[in-house]
Amino acid sequence: MSTETFDPNQTVTMTDAARKFFAAKLKAQSEGSLVRLSTKESGCTGYAYVLDIVATAQDGDAIMDFDGVKLAIDDESLSLLKGTEIDLVREGINQVVKFNNPNVVAECGCGESFSVN
Repeated sequence: MSTETFDPNQTVTMTDAARKFFAAKLKAQSEGSLVRLSTKESGCTGYAYVLDIVATAQDGDAIMDFDGVKLAIDDESLSLLKGTEIDLVREGINQVVKFNNPNVVAECGCGESFSVN
């Protein structure tokens, strides 16, 4: 049994499945030491999530640590991501990173872009 500490300032949370997935990805990378989450304008509804394995965070990034998995969040994306849970789900034989973002009001049909209020 594990215990998680609630941090009201935590912008993003990560499930244990996602944490294990990213820990394995980081371990396999020789150059990357953290996961960076940002958003970009894209698609038919407005924004898309961008995940990268990077060596260092950029100036202004918020850094979070999930049991050794460091997550950098782009400062310009923080308001769009507040309250988001990052999860890893199995869809058929594939594993997919899912963003459970309470700020999303619409998503495109293919799930690649989203909009917020």
